[in-house]
Amino acid sequence: MRVIVQRVKSSQVSVNGEIIGKIGRGLNLLVGISQTDTDAEVDWMVRKCLELRLFPDYEGSDRWQKSVQEINGELLVISQFTLYGDSTKGRRPSFDRSAKPILAVDLYNSFVDKLRTSGLKVEIGEFGAMMSVGIENDGPVTLILEREAK
Repeated sequence: MRVIVQRVKSSQVSVNGEIIGKIGRGLNLLVGISQTDTDAEVDWMVRKCLELRLFPDYEGSDRWQKSVQEINGELLVISQFTLYGDSTKGRRPSFDRSAKPILAVDLYNSFVDKLRTSGLKVEIGEFGAMMSVGIENDGPVTLILEREAK
């Protein structure tokens, strides 16, 4: 499982020109599911996304002391199978490592449901749709999280 974590001042996702998810200060999470992922990877990733200290403890501080939970931030979760694109050969990426939609949608939904148990506002995109994502990065702070199945 791969997640691109972006600390944002705001973020929104649109499908066919209509905004379907919108957040203020928090994290934009681009989520890729591989064909070997299980609930264990989802559980690890949820914990990591909620507990990472990516926010300053007070305005103007350079030290990141607070998690998205501690600041009562918001989350925008976008499915993104292209995170498993392999472009090492040829000129067209291969997506062989990406999970098939039937598996990916269940794990994606599980990820979202488990994030929601935190009590934070969680908005989502539309799984499998062509989406437009607007991100107002804060910092910018962008991390790549990865957890491979054992």
